Amino acid sequence: MLATLQLPASPNLLIGLAVSDDAAVYQLDAQTALVQTVDFFPPIVDDPYTFGAIAAANALSDIYAMGGRPILALAIAAFPDDLDPAIAAAILQGGADKAAEAGAVVAGGHTVVDREPKYGLCVTGLVDPARITAKVGARPGDRLLLTKPLGTGLITTALKRGAAPAEHLEAAVASMLRLNRRAAELSATVEVHAATDITGYGLLGHAAEIARRSAVGLRIETAQLPLLPGALEAARQGYVPGGLRRNREYLEGEGYVHYSASIEEAIRLILFDPQTSGGLLIALPPAAAAELQASCATHGEPCWAIGEVVATPGIELR
Repeated sequence: MLATLQLPASPNLLIGLAVSDDAAVYQLDAQTALVQTVDFFPPIVDDPYTFGAIAAANALSDIYAMGGRPILALAIAAFPDDLDPAIAAAILQGGADKAAEAGAVVAGGHTVVDREPKYGLCVTGLVDPARITAKVGARPGDRLLLTKPLGTGLITTALKRGAAPAEHLEAAVASMLRLNRRAAELSATVEVHAATDITGYGLLGHAAEIARRSAVGLRIETAQLPLLPGALEAARQGYVPGGLRRNREYLEGEGYVHYSASIEEAIRLILFDPQTSGGLLIALPPAAAAELQASCATHGEPCWAIGEVVATPGIELR
């Protein structure tokens, strides 16, 4: 469908629909470009304020993935006409407060009537055109770092089926609420070749975008993957979101993913699990990776080394 669109071109549009990336980038002058993204979805947790905050963190993440700093947001919402106004207000407040935590302001928005609540943000940020961290640019020998654990899709699916222990849900919510702000700020101090945030396509779906855009392959050590408490149990018990199956069918169907025989089925499921407000996946030289890991440790920011970039196309799981 997108291939048929005829959109006006502009020399200032550095990143748009012509390439697959986390946000659009429009250059204003030699030092400044706008970064813009939009994202919204139905509730994944029961508490309305928390839902609004998670949805906002998820939308803000695209700005961080591009190396940008969010400054302005507009809310996008759909509410049933019989929804308690206090619930709608809590969702909007959660999003506004999370945007404020990011240093941005929610300046308005638009709401329509729908049977299922939905909420998110259109976010505008700023970035130095020389410091954009796009999905293209990973090089053989680069290390792969991940800044949040995996498993939010599996755990929230277990929640919908009444099978998520409170402590597992609490850990997942805390991860989804945590902004990628500090990770992005620390990444900006080292040489980064490519980056993306892990959301609806799962770890392997978004990793594949970096690999394909950069004309490289990836080798991922599954024993090094950070997992949320309960993620492995949810996978083993079959609490699998529909998006996970679609992600898996897409990549496995074309033979792009290669597993070591010893990798259990539950781990394979986690690799494709759709994440909400997931972490940043960063490809960078070994020395820069070591420096970033040390910096993250100093600042109490999670960061895991999960693999490396290789020359052979495809993704190898070991």
